[in-house]
Amino acid sequence: MVGAENVLVDDPARLARATGLSYLDLLRRRSPSADFPVPDAVVLPADPDEVQAVLDACVQHDVGVVPFGGGTSVVGGVAALRGEKTSVIALDLVRLDALVSVDAESRIAVLQAGVRGPEAERLLAGHGLTLGHVPQSFERATIGGFAATRSAGQASSGYGRFEDMVTGVRLATPRGPWKLGVAPASAAGPDLRQLAIGSEGTLGVITEVALRVRPAPPVRRYEGYALPGWAAGAEAVRDLAQHHALADVTRLSDVDETEVSLALNAGLKTAALRRYLAARGVRRPCFLIVGWEGTAHDVALRRRETARRLKASGAVRVGKALGESWRHGRFAGPRQRDTLLDMGVCVETLETAAYWSNVDELRDDVRAALTASLGRSIVMCHISHAYETGASLYFTVLTARDETDSVGQWQRAKAAACEAIAGLGTISHHHAVGVDHAPYLSAEIGSLGVEVLRAAKSTVDPTGILNPGKLV
Repeated sequence: MVGAENVLVDDPARLARATGLSYLDLLRRRSPSADFPVPDAVVLPADPDEVQAVLDACVQHDVGVVPFGGGTSVVGGVAALRGEKTSVIALDLVRLDALVSVDAESRIAVLQAGVRGPEAERLLAGHGLTLGHVPQSFERATIGGFAATRSAGQASSGYGRFEDMVTGVRLATPRGPWKLGVAPASAAGPDLRQLAIGSEGTLGVITEVALRVRPAPPVRRYEGYALPGWAAGAEAVRDLAQHHALADVTRLSDVDETEVSLALNAGLKTAALRRYLAARGVRRPCFLIVGWEGTAHDVALRRRETARRLKASGAVRVGKALGESWRHGRFAGPRQRDTLLDMGVCVETLETAAYWSNVDELRDDVRAALTASLGRSIVMCHISHAYETGASLYFTVLTARDETDSVGQWQRAKAAACEAIAGLGTISHHHAVGVDHAPYLSAEIGSLGVEVLRAAKSTVDPTGILNPGKLV
């Protein structure tokens, strides 16, 4: 079906598609004695028809299928679990790498699922367009992965979350092809596109995505502010959101994350900056990164309103150096984890979101849960995405690794954090459910909601070959 050269059974190929990029995944890859599931083969189809043919064969032979894009899941979303199946393949979509079409009049582009973030921008730039979706996984993650996990980019306040960009989706399922999306809006029943988006490979393999695109911005302006403490910073972001004055990127670090930024960024001239802020009454700063993209006129107009409201909130402008430093280094975090692991550090992230009335309590409870579980540690937090009604909180944790029980150390801490989240916020704002968050899904959507998802899965995947053990 795909050519013998596109069915890989060698150990390196299978191991490369066995896990994602969570802290526990990295630990397992480093340990010669680690026991984790590995796919029996890797299959690389070239187009949607070949994906469908492979699924048809897997139904016939009762083989599990784990769709694989960039492999950036941090919640076990691409783990090679086989469930009740005796065999499982990793279905790598890397060869589905084309820009299928561009409707310049409607501003819709159709991209195949295996296109990675940078390549999508390169392909669209040839038409003077941009998607504007830049999560931290941007360098490796794919269009199909963005859709399957309801991804949120760092500039989502301006461009929208990924599900806001999707106008249509094409899937291969065990029951046959499925295509959704014919108009910009519809009242023809519930929007089934939203069932496919976020389905994490359990309801079908996404092969093409039709996306709203925009003209490539001629101007990008990023700068930094400092606010006197978390409470003042969060209130300032809420004010921006509720007065429709958010920048495209709006990211508030708490005091601990700001201190780490100051310690690591020699280009900021830290001593002089501290004196500058202290003279203006900001002694325990929280950094706020704001960035706008668009025409010169549009950027100037929106920046003026944002700056006016920030000044009224007590923010002190730090300048473009801070904003540009963040923009140029925003993908560096994941690359630093291997070095930290070499130094015996446990380093991991987790995220959630809540309504404004719960944001402070949620942050305090998650920090307390992590600290109680891990002991001496650094727990940093930032608002990564803001909305009129609430915000996402993104936590970064560093602590000395327990060499006798490294896996259990983080599993206990993550469980404590998830218990703290339950009832106050969502179990995932943009990392998805995968394996790690599945035990907490019922508390969020209800047992009836889980039954609805299972009913949908039994309809499109009656023999349960698709991504066993994920989501539900």
